[in-house]
Amino acid sequence: MNCECDKNPKPGVRETVRSEYGKIARQGGSCCGPSACCGGPSADAVAAALGYSDEDLTAGPDGANMGLSCGNPTAIASLEAGQVVLDLGAGGGFDVFIAARKVGDSGRVIGVDMTPEMVDKARRNAESFKASAGMDNVEFRLGQIEHLPVADASVDVVISNCVINLSPDKAQVWAEIARVLKPGGWVAVSDLALLRPLPDAVRESVAALVSCIAGAVLVDDTRQMVRSAGLVEAQFKTHSDYIDQMTGSSDPFYRQRADKLPPGTRWSDFVTSLDISARKPSPDTGA
Repeated sequence: MNCECDKNPKPGVRETVRSEYGKIARQGGSCCGPSACCGGPSADAVAAALGYSDEDLTAGPDGANMGLSCGNPTAIASLEAGQVVLDLGAGGGFDVFIAARKVGDSGRVIGVDMTPEMVDKARRNAESFKASAGMDNVEFRLGQIEHLPVADASVDVVISNCVINLSPDKAQVWAEIARVLKPGGWVAVSDLALLRPLPDAVRESVAALVSCIAGAVLVDDTRQMVRSAGLVEAQFKTHSDYIDQMTGSSDPFYRQRADKLPPGTRWSDFVTSLDISARKPSPDTGA
């Protein structure tokens, strides 16, 4: 597979992301992100390194895991039977199908993605999941995470895996998370964040954008957006070892752009995987 990301013109952020992730949906992988197509780690290897169990890796249909994770938000969320779960940027449905098994037949999992090809792929995967698992508790909706096609106060838990960085309006995403959560509901996000600003040469790369690097913001900025959305009990945990694992592998993205970093630095000096959890206050307690 040939990687064309750096050769494409640079339209708006949302159009770029939709175009490139449409390619990933059609091709089953991308040289613009973690993938074995150009010598990088396989999708299952990436997920296993992030703490997904063997059971998780077989929870959904083949092809649901596309190697685009940077954390394990379903584990963070500690999902329970009967909950309604919303996955932002669901892709092929990898986390949706894991969550579906956790919430059971009495629960429901909704995946939202703005890329039509991804939603089509996820819906086909849902049919396979229904046939193999005997469960009919998932659905996939086309929509933007800045304007979620989900009713107010209708979701127990929001999860997202390496997606919010792709949004051009992250503060609006966090406001939408707060809107759709039920009082007392939780959000559990895994994403990439910056420990310090990226060099311009990396930040401006389209391939970096699609790999969630160029869209990353400082950890402190993320903390402020979460709190401004009105969420409480917020916790932020960094995992720079994820970046070291990726750069220590033969992942093409990091290898091909290492020379753009300042001398004497490495990727994990700038970028970290960040686990974020927070709760929507209950009106009766205000906390």
